[in-house]
Amino acid sequence: MEQLLLARVDDRLIHGQVMTAWMKLLPAKEILIADDKVAKDPFMTQVLTMAAPGGVKVKVYSVEEAAKALKDGLKVPSIMLAKTPLTYEKIVDLGAHIPAINIGGMGISGERKTLYKNIAADPQERDAIRKFLDQGIQVKIQVIPADKVVDVAGLL
Repeated sequence: MEQLLLARVDDRLIHGQVMTAWMKLLPAKEILIADDKVAKDPFMTQVLTMAAPGGVKVKVYSVEEAAKALKDGLKVPSIMLAKTPLTYEKIVDLGAHIPAINIGGMGISGERKTLYKNIAADPQERDAIRKFLDQGIQVKIQVIPADKVVDVAGLL
């Protein structure tokens, strides 16, 4: 799993902050997106592919395909992005190992209530985060690398 440099929750997936900050810090060659809806949407897949910096390949997977890719072993240093912790919960439930999850953008919507500053989570997402912590998966909030790392365990 050394090739998984970052597993990040960001409801915007690939956007300016991810590209400018995280990609400069991490030597990723691929961005893996785990999202069932995006995996079925060729237009969104194309938009996300075009948003990646030159030389970085984007692969869009369904949740099952993402779990399989992790279990099979990644070939190059990669960042994985998902819109919600529930996606990572499914990936882990399918037997993939993820040592740590970074929570970035999770805006307030629906049943989501503030978890930390402008990051929000609904009851199901909070349960998923607790489950990660119980399984020994580190869960941290860090929107960009320059931000202070916040351990989510103390926020639940």
